[in-house]
Amino acid sequence: MFERPASGERAILVQLDLGQGAIEERLSELKLLVGSAGASVEGVVQGRRASPDPKLFAGSGKVQEIAEALRANAGDIVVFNHALSPAQQRNLERELQCMVIDRTALILDIFAQRARSHEGKLQVELAQLEHLATRLVRGWTHLERQKGGIGLRGPGEKQLETDRRLLGNRVKMLKTRLALIEKQRKVRRRARERRDVLSVSLVGYTNAGKSTLFNALTKAGAYAADQLFATLDTTSRRLYVGGANVVLSDTVGFIRDLPHALVAAFQATLEETAQADLLLHVVDSASEDRDAQIEAVNQVLAEIGAAEVPQILVWNKIDLTRAAAAVERGDCDKLRRIFLSARTGEGLDLLRDALAEVASQTFGDDAGRATGAADERSEQS
Repeated sequence: MFERPASGERAILVQLDLGQGAIEERLSELKLLVGSAGASVEGVVQGRRASPDPKLFAGSGKVQEIAEALRANAGDIVVFNHALSPAQQRNLERELQCMVIDRTALILDIFAQRARSHEGKLQVELAQLEHLATRLVRGWTHLERQKGGIGLRGPGEKQLETDRRLLGNRVKMLKTRLALIEKQRKVRRRARERRDVLSVSLVGYTNAGKSTLFNALTKAGAYAADQLFATLDTTSRRLYVGGANVVLSDTVGFIRDLPHALVAAFQATLEETAQADLLLHVVDSASEDRDAQIEAVNQVLAEIGAAEVPQILVWNKIDLTRAAAAVERGDCDKLRRIFLSARTGEGLDLLRDALAEVASQTFGDDAGRATGAADERSEQS
């Protein structure tokens, strides 16, 4: 059986039109994902189908076209911008004689590269193992080293059954560790609630500029880059705006068709968002696909139980659209949208004023003042 190529894979991308719309935007996003994973895009195969082929997803004719693209471009990996069943993935690998991955596996791979904190690494590993459990057809014997091999295997037990049991044990251990971390998180959250601190979470589509905005407001120096999923680990910092205490949290970016395995694995982290008093929904105003991105974020928020948390849209990157910094209000003078540029700082004062206004409405004019500027310390979540 072939081995997965080393870093620097030469990828052939497959994007089929199954009637889902926004094909060019989806393909552009796939190219960014592949680049973020460290591979180079050597070719693209597109097509249109009414529905996926049960055996090969793309159909035999299209698979032949993919094989020709592999040969012509010296490709060594094929990336489908779709979710493949385990059987479809195995059939495609047999036909193409190379590694084939789907959108879910690609995003999981990027998350594995980007996780830095202990919790983040545990969450990513859990998501990967649960995704790969359905694709277990060979060698998971490296997991035996976690517990030792002698005496581990029962009489007559097949290797695949042993591997599945080892995989299940590892998943159980990861869930136990993450549950302990979540208990610690809840203790910190209750402490903030007792101090009448406004809890604010930055949410938004990946690469919308959340970390850049977080750094501009807090001077935290969190990692920010023009790439998808630059931030995985939730980071919190305390702000003092308009006499009120605010805890601002930078969270993982969302994406359309976010794998359910990731949502489940990151449930503990994402609960921080669901428990927030306010969501700052950061939007890349320069993106032509921003309306679909807003909808994708709202879908994930609904999935994690955060649909009812109050939102303010932060229309970021106005330096690219030449819009003016401004505050837009809706019915009853409610804050609806703020136009700013996290990169240049234009409009940041409007956002600070908005946070102070929400804190005053939430806790009263004297909320959070007692602790004062001395509490402007950072805390890593």
